[in-house]
Amino acid sequence: MWVGIACAATSLATTRAGAEALLVIEAENGRVLYSQNAGQPWYPASVTKLMTAYVTLRAVKEGRLALDTPLTVSPNAVAQSPVKMGFGVGTVVTVDNALKMLMVKSANDMAVVLAEGVASSIENFADEMNANARRLGMIQSSFVNPNGLPADDQISSARDLAILARALIRELPEYDYYWHLPGIRMGKMVRWNYNTLIGRYPGADGMKTGFICASGFNLVASATRNGRRLIAVVLGAPSSAARALKAAQLLERGFNTNPGLSWLMPPLGTVESLQPIAAAPPNLRDEMCGGHRKRPASEDEDDLAVDSANPETPYAVFLANLRPTKAKGAAPLEVKMGEPVLVYTGTKPPAPGAQASTESKPEKKKTAVIKPAAAKDKDGATATSAATSHAAPKPKPKATAAKDGAKDGAKDAGKHGASTAAASSGDAAAPKPKPKVRKDAAKDGAAASAAASDDASAPKPKPKKPAPTPPPMVVTPAADQSSQVK
Repeated sequence: MWVGIACAATSLATTRAGAEALLVIEAENGRVLYSQNAGQPWYPASVTKLMTAYVTLRAVKEGRLALDTPLTVSPNAVAQSPVKMGFGVGTVVTVDNALKMLMVKSANDMAVVLAEGVASSIENFADEMNANARRLGMIQSSFVNPNGLPADDQISSARDLAILARALIRELPEYDYYWHLPGIRMGKMVRWNYNTLIGRYPGADGMKTGFICASGFNLVASATRNGRRLIAVVLGAPSSAARALKAAQLLERGFNTNPGLSWLMPPLGTVESLQPIAAAPPNLRDEMCGGHRKRPASEDEDDLAVDSANPETPYAVFLANLRPTKAKGAAPLEVKMGEPVLVYTGTKPPAPGAQASTESKPEKKKTAVIKPAAAKDKDGATATSAATSHAAPKPKPKATAAKDGAKDGAKDAGKHGASTAAASSGDAAAPKPKPKVRKDAAKDGAAASAAASDDASAPKPKPKKPAPTPPPMVVTPAADQSSQVK
């Protein structure tokens, strides 16, 4: 399985080596296991949100605010684009819920909500981000906003982002939960984590993705095996599938490194010892968002790839390589992902009973619609079985409708039998023609007994002279339609 991943990733490296920055380190000691362009300045895009989470959680740890502190969505937060929760001005959300939305959906409005909640303004929060970056030794990083939206001075590098990821793991272990949430759920909306290694790559446990046209597809990923945790950084990948594939290859390479044979390899030092490259960040806008692409690149292209269900897409190939069992037709987003966590606005979660009843209401309405139209619906067995228990007892009032059943039965039964039955399910109109059997029971006893085989009144018609072939009476179409509804 991993041979396929290594080969695919190697082919990417040979064709785009100059347009990517790659790094994998050990989280415990910062030892570099592989590095390529790790000191190249880069636009971090939404990977910036790792620093936003770091500053916010340090403020929580210092007691400046709590996870249940309510924050208010401001006009400035509402103005963010394009990926956001979309709450209106004045909406209240707790720090905890804002962090979950930030890390899973990469919500740009929640980044501003947290920034303003921690430091009153984006500018003040950016100052805190830069102060923490300097303290951690992120000498190539500068931040001007908390969400990573395009800005000339929003710069980092694979080196610095690995240092930040290591600080999150080592300084804030009690909040490790936020890095590897499989998804979030609000009402009927479910959003899965953009980090597609979670639930697919063995041991994957974080952290964050990012994309803007200028930077390409970025990913900081972590994974743990046998108590050993690694951090991989991929910057400038051509697609979300390629960045996940490359990160998986880097992590696999790191886990397969034999510490006992490290003396055979030239030492790469620690992540802090990696030398910065004096250059401007590459601008990949034409490559990522130029007119040559069939579809404009975007952070949520994973959803489009999953929805397409095309087994030949790079994303599908990636999933097929990662999954231990290549079961055809399995839903990719169901692979050991776990349940999405509940998020909500306000300070209290919705009552479980109220939420369950709200979600079940549409299903009840659909069931009510299906029952009278069971003979027509595409839902087949479900609709038919749902209607059977109601349709069976309704033909019983046979003797009470003899007059109305005799009217125009022979003329209209063949032409409008189906529509009459569908329109009259739930009423007594469908079985009205049946009392006419009393005069001709000798001729069509077999048809009458077959149509009423489930009713207690079936033996009442005189079955004295059963005929092998029932004549084309009005009773026959009505009885057949009744049996179809059942």
